[in-house]
Amino acid sequence: MPQFFLNKRLIILLVSIIILVALIGFSIRERDELSWAEKFVKDTTGFAQSLVATPTQYVIGIFENMKDLQNTYEENKELKKHLEDMARLEAKVYSLEKENAELAEILEIEGSIGDYDPMQATVISRSPDRLWHEMIIVNKGSSHGVEKNMAVMTARGLIGKVKSTTPFTSTIQLLSALDPTNRISAALQGDKKLFGTIEGYDKENEWLLLKGLPVDAEIEPDQMVVTSGLGGVFPGDVPVGKVVEVVPDQFGLNQTAYIKPEADFYNIEHVMILTRGMAIPEQIENDEENEGEDL
Repeated sequence: MPQFFLNKRLIILLVSIIILVALIGFSIRERDELSWAEKFVKDTTGFAQSLVATPTQYVIGIFENMKDLQNTYEENKELKKHLEDMARLEAKVYSLEKENAELAEILEIEGSIGDYDPMQATVISRSPDRLWHEMIIVNKGSSHGVEKNMAVMTARGLIGKVKSTTPFTSTIQLLSALDPTNRISAALQGDKKLFGTIEGYDKENEWLLLKGLPVDAEIEPDQMVVTSGLGGVFPGDVPVGKVVEVVPDQFGLNQTAYIKPEADFYNIEHVMILTRGMAIPEQIENDEENEGEDL
């Protein structure tokens, strides 16, 4: 009995191999059409593949889109960073160019101050409130040779005087400060020099007031106003501004000229403190201590 089953299995195996070989030979021979079985298998397989492939491609597309969005987001961050860096660099370049231009102007006029030595200083503080047009603080003080009442100017013209000092800083009172004792002796350039005093400031028009001019003097617009140098403290011929308008004073005894300053009082970064290069008479040194003295 066992021998019978063994032979039967062998026979079945041989028959199966014969059928398989026949099928292989049948499938590889050249034919015009596929058999119905092959068609059925191929159609079934193709349909199953389409059922699986369509959602798979959809899901893959979603993930690819998300990856593209992530890449776009990262690229935008990098581009924004580069743009911010460019903006900072442009601002820095503009600031450096402006600073170089100011320093170049300062160097050009250093030799024209006579017996006063220009000391370059940088503004380190300025009150943002109502005192904006009153005071600035610079990085040079008494240890550098700065003294009270010294003239202070930019490359364009006079801006004020030293109000007080510490060893390493100085407080500068601007010409635009509304202080009754803030007076500067000045002169109108022309065929005949006319002398007066810079005192007062028109905040609305941003003009200085040159008072005490002779009532019969003929004053033309655009005449240059400079420091007179008569006080012995300020050097002479430092530019102050140009005449815009002339009006009689309230008593009709003198004239007052409105002066447009040469210097920009609003935007001040670098200044020159005019330190003395010559000996000053003792009497003048004593007079400097008076706040109300005309400089």
